[in-house]
Amino acid sequence: MSLGERPKAQSLIESNTATREETHGEHAWAIWPATCSVDAVTVQLNHTIVRVRSKEESATFLAEILGLPDPTPFGPFMVVQAANEVSLDFADDHGAPNPQHYAFLVSEPEFDEIFGRIRERGLPYWADPFKRRPGEFNTNDGGRGVYWEDPSGHFLEIITRPYGSGS
Repeated sequence: MSLGERPKAQSLIESNTATREETHGEHAWAIWPATCSVDAVTVQLNHTIVRVRSKEESATFLAEILGLPDPTPFGPFMVVQAANEVSLDFADDHGAPNPQHYAFLVSEPEFDEIFGRIRERGLPYWADPFKRRPGEFNTNDGGRGVYWEDPSGHFLEIITRPYGSGS
């Protein structure tokens, strides 16, 4: 492989031979499998904490847009459960906002439904993370993707193909 040439993500995932040097690029981290085996121990992401201005508002916003079950309270959190057993645990943050990026892999029919809800609400959306292509979606890797913001300024994304997986 020559310098600047990007490996095909699917073949690296299937062979589980990718190294950090082989996966340089804008979304290189995205080709790593969500579950990997390390010394016969299966490691999976279980949850992440999402700091927001209003946990109820942001958790409800995400669940409604993505078509997920209503958020549930758990201790100081409002929890949104994704289909792959990963939860986003929303917590009130009374400090300065620190927007993060959250990307969700969805099917083509789910993309249509979610994108429809984004447009129905009149939310601004972009085809790229730099907001240079407003009002569009992208067709990266032979799929579709779109970015928008939640009420606390987090940058949300839906994609139908993992980065590096297509042509």
